[in-house]
Amino acid sequence: MEESAEIMGQAVRVMEEKEGKYLTFTLAEEEYGIGILKIKEIIGMMTITTVPQTPEFVKGVINLRGKVIPVIDLRLRFGMESMDYTERTCIIVVEIDGTSGTVQIGIVVDAVSEVLNISGKDIEDTPTFGTKLNTDYILGMAKMEEGVKILLDIDRVLNGKEISLLEKAA
Repeated sequence: MEESAEIMGQAVRVMEEKEGKYLTFTLAEEEYGIGILKIKEIIGMMTITTVPQTPEFVKGVINLRGKVIPVIDLRLRFGMESMDYTERTCIIVVEIDGTSGTVQIGIVVDAVSEVLNISGKDIEDTPTFGTKLNTDYILGMAKMEEGVKILLDIDRVLNGKEISLLEKAA
């Protein structure tokens, strides 16, 4: 009995570590969230310079106040159907952990929603979908009144090889 209480206590601590403020956004009519501390800024769509021989989800690079930042389309990264950009489409500039320190990348999303304060008790672990599906990039599932928001671990959305590629592109 003591052992199960200890395991429950550990699970609660893990969920409490995940609680905090999240910037929420939509992709293909689903809601996602990224921890606010990873967000550098949100900008409207701008001219993206394509970089040859990069994966389809890498849209290219932008010049943001003199700094070259690689941009990925999160829809394409997640294997979703591409769509034409609209006036609500924007680029979220995030800071991820790369091989040579932190790297800023832009992620194209359908629309930014809001900043939510999500408590640990409202976050559940990612369900298991079987062994073939990699869900390491999902931090957890936030249960909200209006449905479930998928919380992303933005450091794991790209693998090490892809991050190295983006570091070279910038």
